[in-house]
Amino acid sequence: MVFQSKITVYVAVVGLFAMMGGFFYYGSLDNVPLGKVEIKLTNVELRDISSIDNQARFDVTFLIKNPSDKTFTISQIEYQLYNDEILLGSGLYSTTDITLPGRAAFFPGTEIPLKNIFVLNESEVDSKIYQAAIQNKIDSFSAKGIITVQSSWITVEKEFITGF
Repeated sequence: MVFQSKITVYVAVVGLFAMMGGFFYYGSLDNVPLGKVEIKLTNVELRDISSIDNQARFDVTFLIKNPSDKTFTISQIEYQLYNDEILLGSGLYSTTDITLPGRAAFFPGTEIPLKNIFVLNESEVDSKIYQAAIQNKIDSFSAKGIITVQSSWITVEKEFITGF
C-alpha cells in the first residue's frame, strides 16, 4: 500500500514536470512571431524650449507594426537619437508600470504610432547642433535601440535602427 502511494506521487511529479515543459515549449513558439515586430521613426517635432534648464523637449513618434498572427504589447523602447550620425542623447518609452491588459494591444496586421518625449540638454551636445535643433533646422533624424515586445507567455527584445 505504501509502495503504491510512492508510485502515485512520482507519477504526479513527472506529470507536473511534463506539463510545465509543455507550457514552456508552447510559450517559446511565440518568439518567432514577436521578433517580426517592425519599428519606424516617423517624426521628431520640437515641443518646447526651457531657457532656465537649457533644455529642448521633442515629441518623438515611432510607428509600430505587427506583421505576425500573434497579438502583443510594447513594454519598452530604449533608444539613442541621432542627427547625421551625431548622438543627441538617449530616450525611453516605457509602459512597464502598466499591467499587460492595460497596454495598447497590437493585433495582427495593425500599425500604431507611439509618442515619447525626448529631452535634449544643451550641455550634452555641441552648441551649433543645439541651436539648429531649437530652430527646427534639423531634418534628418535616426534612432538606434532595443524594443521589448510582450505577449502573455513571452518577452522578446529586438534591436533596431531606423531613421528619416
